[in-house]
Amino acid sequence: MPVNYHTPTPAKLFPVAGVRLGVAEAGIRKLDRRDLTLLALDVGSRVAGVFTGNRFCAAPVQVCRRHLELGSDLRALVINTGIANAGTGEPGWQVATDTCVAVAQLLGVADRQVLPFSTGVILEPLPVDRLIAGLPHCVADLRADNWHAAAHAIMTTDTVAKAASRRVQIDGKSVTITGISKGAGMIRPNMATMLGFIATDAGIATPLLQQLLREAADESFNCISVDGDTSTNDSFILIATGQAGIECADASAPAYAALREAVIAVALELAQAIIRDGEGASKFIAIAVQGGQEREECKRVGYAIAHSPLVKTAFFASDPNLGRILAAIGYADVEDLDVERVRVWLGGADSEVLVADKGGRSVSYREDDGVRIMREEEITVRVDLGRGTARATVYTCDLSYDYVRINADYRS
Repeated sequence: MPVNYHTPTPAKLFPVAGVRLGVAEAGIRKLDRRDLTLLALDVGSRVAGVFTGNRFCAAPVQVCRRHLELGSDLRALVINTGIANAGTGEPGWQVATDTCVAVAQLLGVADRQVLPFSTGVILEPLPVDRLIAGLPHCVADLRADNWHAAAHAIMTTDTVAKAASRRVQIDGKSVTITGISKGAGMIRPNMATMLGFIATDAGIATPLLQQLLREAADESFNCISVDGDTSTNDSFILIATGQAGIECADASAPAYAALREAVIAVALELAQAIIRDGEGASKFIAIAVQGGQEREECKRVGYAIAHSPLVKTAFFASDPNLGRILAAIGYADVEDLDVERVRVWLGGADSEVLVADKGGRSVSYREDDGVRIMREEEITVRVDLGRGTARATVYTCDLSYDYVRINADYRS
């Protein structure tokens, strides 16, 4: 079960003017499950995307990049789960382009205005005939209030659907931001999330939209790790339909600061939901690193701790073997780190204890306190590097027996 997370009800996921969603059971890998999703966008919508840094990036990622290079006037997104269409070579590229052509014909748009996305098993062919056969059902199901169904239809090993929504008042107008994401394993984004889609009815100029997307990714999906693996299919998309009556041409626009804050809040909620639903996770862990010379330095330390199997298994066992955290900090490639100045705290819901300072265990630390905090479902590790003012927070989960079981049985 996910750590303190429940999918929002349909009523709490606000429609975004200019976006309609439809889902279908296409039988792409398994029968009797929703596995195909279509987003139809009104004319005038702008779209930005960031994608995986994995060199074995999937065919749909390659097609998405190409179509975005041709313009931001996208009209549709199509998402399948079950088969990732990754490691499939030229046939995989053809399947992705055939998918775009089929969507374009149904919606009366150009195929370059369609973005395809896939998630699931790598190195297996995507049955495009089943996908295309399911598309008319998606079109018939297109509705503005279908975010809840879409969140379920993009799941793979997720145990819960992940969604978030905000309505904010900006310059006297109501602006909506709604998004969905999927992911539970193979999580160490190198640009964004496994699959994430956020839409707003605000108007945002294309260059600013791409900037906002990268900033949102950096503050959210690029700060999470379940297992340190970067997927072949990671994609994060931001859509601005411009139907709320607010237009941001650049970052100096009066409405932009509030809009940016709301978009990043939705992205962070979606990213944290992925960690809370990490495969086999029983604990949600925030690693807050401060006192660095630059933010990237702080993130390296955070990720060193988050990726360590020894640290993660200690959290699963509620075993305060906290020297493992010091070891991870020490190999995080921080040049000229003075360990005498490093301090580490362990925090729970109601308290925080100093674990290490002056190069070793704090004289005030008691193991009973460490055990008590590590038994909690939500834990914070706070690290002060003592060498600057930069800070960053990385989110992770523990590593349990179930992680091995889920991934051993993934294709069964």
